[in-house]
Amino acid sequence: MSFPRYPEYKDSGVEWLGEVPAHWEMTPLKHLADFVNGDAFKPADWAESGIPIIRIQNLNGGDDFNYFDGAVEERYLVREGDLLFGWSGNRGTSFGPFVWRKMGIFALNQHIFRVVPFLIDKNDLYWVLKAVTAHVEDQAHGIIGMVHVTKGDLGSIKVPAPTPEEQTAIATFLDRETTKIDALVAEQEKLIALLQEKRQAVISHAVTKGLDPNVPMKDSGVEWLGEVPGHWAVKALKFIATVQTGIAKGKDNTGKETIKVPYLRVANVQDGYLALDDMAEIEIPASDLPRYLLQSGDVLMNEGGDFDKLGRGHVWRGEIAPCIHQNHVFAVRPHSVSPEWLNAITGSGYAQFYFMSRSKQSTNLASISSTSVMELPVVLPPSEEQDVLLRFLEKQTSQFNTLTAQARTAITLLQERRTALISAAVTGQIDVRGLVGGANAPDSIAASAYPESA
Repeated sequence: MSFPRYPEYKDSGVEWLGEVPAHWEMTPLKHLADFVNGDAFKPADWAESGIPIIRIQNLNGGDDFNYFDGAVEERYLVREGDLLFGWSGNRGTSFGPFVWRKMGIFALNQHIFRVVPFLIDKNDLYWVLKAVTAHVEDQAHGIIGMVHVTKGDLGSIKVPAPTPEEQTAIATFLDRETTKIDALVAEQEKLIALLQEKRQAVISHAVTKGLDPNVPMKDSGVEWLGEVPGHWAVKALKFIATVQTGIAKGKDNTGKETIKVPYLRVANVQDGYLALDDMAEIEIPASDLPRYLLQSGDVLMNEGGDFDKLGRGHVWRGEIAPCIHQNHVFAVRPHSVSPEWLNAITGSGYAQFYFMSRSKQSTNLASISSTSVMELPVVLPPSEEQDVLLRFLEKQTSQFNTLTAQARTAITLLQERRTALISAAVTGQIDVRGLVGGANAPDSIAASAYPESA
C-alpha cells in the first residue's frame, strides 16, 4: 500500500538522510542522550554469584550470565526498561539498540552503552537508533560480520528532530506495525522448525525401519534403537570407518618449516551442507599436512558447540584442496559403507540422541569424544536397499529444503520491510500522524508486506 507524505520537504544537509519534512530540525545524537559505556569486568573477577553481568551475547535474551560479587558504580547498573546500545557486536543481531526486559539489577559490561535520553522520550529514541543502525554499520570499522563504533562517532550523527507530538505518533505507529511484522516472522520461523522436525523424522524412520511396513523385524540389540528389519545388520562405527581428529590452534611452530592452508571450522559444517564462503587459514608444519588432510568422501561431523551443532555435518567432496580441519570437526572416513549412507545415519534422530546422551554438557554447550563417536551403532541394509533409501531421502529432503528456503525468503523480505518502514517513519518519508489513534487507521500495513510466495 502507499503511504501519505508530508506536504513540503527540505534538504537535511546530511547525505545519508536526504530530504526531511520542511518543519523538522536536525540535531546530533549527543544532544538527545548520553551514552554511558559499561565497565571492563575482567574474566578473572567473575564469580559464581552476585550481580549478573550483561555482555553482548545477553542482548538478544541469552541467559548465560557471569557474575560480579563486588561493588558496582551506579552508572554501570541496568534495570528493567533501560535502553542499551551494543556498540561492538554482530551486524543485525547484537549491534544496535535494545530495551532491557529482565527484572532485577544487572551490571553493564564494556562494548555496550546505557543510553540516557534527556530531550526525547526513551521509546521514541529507541526507534531513532533503530533507523540509524544501518547507517552506523556502514560507517563503523571492523571485520566482516562484526562492527564497532565509538561514543564520539555515534554522538556526532545528526538525526531528524520532529515535534514531540510527531515523535509520539511515530513511536506508536512503529510499535504497532513492527509487532505485526514480527508475528509474521514468528509464523515462518515456527514453520521452519516444523519442517526440520518432519525432515529428521522422515530420515530417522527410513534409516531405521526402511520403506516396507510388512518386512519382518528383529531386535537391534540396542535398547533405545528398538527393532530393525530382520535382514539388516547393526555394527559399531569403528568397524566400518575410521575417525580422524583435527588440528588444535595455538601450537608452537618455532623452528619448523610451515605452510598456510585453509581449514574447516564448526561454522563451515552445517546440517546437510557446507558453508565455504568464509574460510579461515592456519599455519602448520609442512610435515603435519598428511595427518590432517581431508579426503573426498569424508563424512564431516561437528565435535561440539551449541546443542544444535553437535554431530551435524555433510560429505566432503574435495571442494577445496588442500584443506584440513580443526579439532572441533571430525572427519569420519568410511571403508565398508558408502559416505552417503553414513551421512544419512549421522544426521538421523537416533544418532543425534546417541551423540547427546554420550556428550559432555555445560550450559547450552555439548561435546563428544572421538572414542564415543566410534561406538555409534550403525544400521546397515544391503547395499542395493541403501541405494533405494538414499534416492527416497534425496527426493524427500529436497522438498523439505525447498519449503524451508521459501520460508527463509519470506523472513528476509519481512525483515527488509521492517527496516524500510522504520527508516521511512523516523526520517519523515511518510506522514504517520493520520495512521495512528483513529478508527480510520489501516490494519494491513504489515500484511501488505507479506510475500505472496510464503
